Amino acid sequence: MLFLHKLARAARVISAFAVSLTALFITRPKTRRARAEWLTRFCRRVLRAVDVTWAASGPIPQQGAVISNHLSYIDILLHSALRPCVFVSAIETRRMPLIGWISMMAGTVYVTRGAGGSAEKAAGGMAEGFRDGLPVVFFPEGGTGVGDVPLLPLHSGLLATALQEGATVTAGFLRYDLSPIDLEAGKTSRDDIHWGSQSLTSHLWNLLGLHGFHAHIEFGPGPIPFSQAALVDRKIAADEAGAAILQLHNAGQMPEILLQPK
Repeated sequence: MLFLHKLARAARVISAFAVSLTALFITRPKTRRARAEWLTRFCRRVLRAVDVTWAASGPIPQQGAVISNHLSYIDILLHSALRPCVFVSAIETRRMPLIGWISMMAGTVYVTRGAGGSAEKAAGGMAEGFRDGLPVVFFPEGGTGVGDVPLLPLHSGLLATALQEGATVTAGFLRYDLSPIDLEAGKTSRDDIHWGSQSLTSHLWNLLGLHGFHAHIEFGPGPIPFSQAALVDRKIAADEAGAAILQLHNAGQMPEILLQPK
């Protein structure tokens, strides 16, 4: 029965991909905003295909830079499902089969760690997103955690780039809640949603076996009020950004104000 359940879920995901890619080929969006709007529709279809519900607390940032903790590739789907946005991602994403092509078509800005000129390219791409009036989302932890600690140490590079562009930076904190059925079966968010050492294929197959789950992101009441010292020292900026994210974690759950659209 579980195998058939996974196959049915997989078929729904494939259908969501097919519908979205067909729309992409037909419309061929030219602007960054049009691509971001396509990605939002695509992410909503995929989340619904695996019975994921999602919601947010706090004002959803519509511009500037947006940062949050990073637990899974599902984080990207959630951020985009909330509203059109632009992502900054490692170049490895571009090299992933199909996902890389989709991310490119969606207007993702790629960063090559340690490569000469990468910072300048990232700054240019982020600036274009800011000018287009789109929120630019990135995960300053630099990788996915599994929730053993609320937040991994933050990398300061992209954060410094956003501040140099004069962009506001809004913090968010993500969490995932399993269904009662999966909790009774011994499933955990750490092992079954968060992405640690599993291969992508193994994690996807395991994820298809869940009976749906709920994703929630809590945003700060407004942009992070960085100190003057943070504006000139990116390590201080990273510390203050991390504190803002952790404050959302420590504050606990707030009332949810947005449910996924039909």
